[in-house]
Amino acid sequence: MKKSLLLLFFSALFMSSYAQEGCFAEWKEVFTKRGAYTVMDDMHRKVIISFIENKESFCIYGKVRVENGKIVSVFTQFENGDEDLMEGKILNSKKSAPSISNGISELITNENGEMFYVLFIEKIKPKKKSYKSAGGPGADFK
Repeated sequence: MKKSLLLLFFSALFMSSYAQEGCFAEWKEVFTKRGAYTVMDDMHRKVIISFIENKESFCIYGKVRVENGKIVSVFTQFENGDEDLMEGKILNSKKSAPSISNGISELITNENGEMFYVLFIEKIKPKKKSYKSAGGPGADFK
């Protein structure tokens, strides 16, 4: 029993040390729970770009172009609505164009060394239906 508790403690400690914190973790939980529709080739004008720094994340709005199921260009959005093309190559860990799975891109690195994910929030599937709960009989039925 003690060994099981000790193992559980160290497992939790190990997992938490590698967990992402911030907006990315929250969005990833939504995508995991609800799933996402396939991201088609097009200019996607409402995405979230989640930058990862030291196991923490911060998110901004942007847009991306997808061709052949791969992200080929990324635009960041400013408060006033202006957009700026992210210059240079954007690559995954295999040094190729990043792909998309369940509405979230692979980890992307740009030429400035910034690491980020693209989240296709408009592709999140709707919440599953849940039953409407009923209470007890109340005073009217007693």
